[in-house]
Amino acid sequence: MASPGTAIRLNPFKGLDGPAGDPVPWSPYGRFLEARPSFITDPLMHAGCYYVQDSSAMFVGHIFRRELQRLGNPPGIRVLDLCAAPGGKTTDIAASLREACGDKFTLYSNEVIKSRAATLADNAAIWGDPAVRVISADPAVIGKALPGSFDVIVADVPCSGEGMFRKDPRAEQEWSPELVDLCAARQKRILADVWPALREGGVLIYSTCTYEDAENDGNLLWAADTLGGELLPSESAFASYGVKQTECGNLLRAGEVPGEGQWVGALIKTAPAPDSLGGNPSLLRPLWSGPPAPERKGKDLIPNADEALSILFDKSKYPCAELDLQEALHFLHRDSFVLPGAPVGYNVVTYKGHPLGFVKNLGKRCNNLHPAGRRILKDV
Repeated sequence: MASPGTAIRLNPFKGLDGPAGDPVPWSPYGRFLEARPSFITDPLMHAGCYYVQDSSAMFVGHIFRRELQRLGNPPGIRVLDLCAAPGGKTTDIAASLREACGDKFTLYSNEVIKSRAATLADNAAIWGDPAVRVISADPAVIGKALPGSFDVIVADVPCSGEGMFRKDPRAEQEWSPELVDLCAARQKRILADVWPALREGGVLIYSTCTYEDAENDGNLLWAADTLGGELLPSESAFASYGVKQTECGNLLRAGEVPGEGQWVGALIKTAPAPDSLGGNPSLLRPLWSGPPAPERKGKDLIPNADEALSILFDKSKYPCAELDLQEALHFLHRDSFVLPGAPVGYNVVTYKGHPLGFVKNLGKRCNNLHPAGRRILKDV
């Protein structure tokens, strides 16, 4: 039986810098770590150099890359990550799209629960891809507002959570047959509501973290038969790593793979998408859509923290101050500190060459511009 492991996924657009480990077979930048480090005190994580993600969840990214290649990596592709918080799949999809399509893509990353959407927006900003648009809308609103707009929809839907039992004892306590029925019905509603937003010939990638057929194969079969789709084949290449094939997809079962539980399958939409449903796209105003421009206050032009974290950030725009580990942690803790020799004014602070954010150097001290909501709470 495989034991639970810690995994990360490196950001290929920030130098592949992060903890070393063995490769995850289905993720080109996934790494298994020998032990779980203190991520919160690693500035490279805060710089967006890597994302901590369960290795089984990375299998969704593998299926996405397979389908992206089958579609021909089309420039201008539009993708929706429907149930995206906290951001693992969004950052994986964004990296895959940028590698395949350059900057010719748009990724809408959606989370209906506002508090979780705020976390998603933070994680998208830290990852740093300006082509991501974080929104917070009900699937029915998206279906009505953006008919036929997406080439791919990834739906990692809420489920009964059997795959999380090893990780989260509360999930096991809350499980019941009634919960399975409730989740299966809710998943059907989510798929039916968002279905109009997928273009004819587009791909639905559907995933859960449960083992229940009613929520997995059963629901994808229902979508194909009821909504109009053709099932795509499951993967056979990773059987030696414990990845199973089911009727409509692949199952990764905790205890048989190094990660937690995950199921994923895919289909092509064969039904025509409606031309218009009378929607209003303005309802989908993004919570985050790339780093905001610097804000003018009086004589000052104040840079936004997200600018420094962008994969497109030009470090030559500002003086750079390289920090050691302790200094970087003090910055991330939002402490005031001194930068001897740094020019007065706005400086970008870096750790191992990776931008962390901005300070305003006043000479005798620095004003720390790290966002309060992202500060390290742990004593450093």
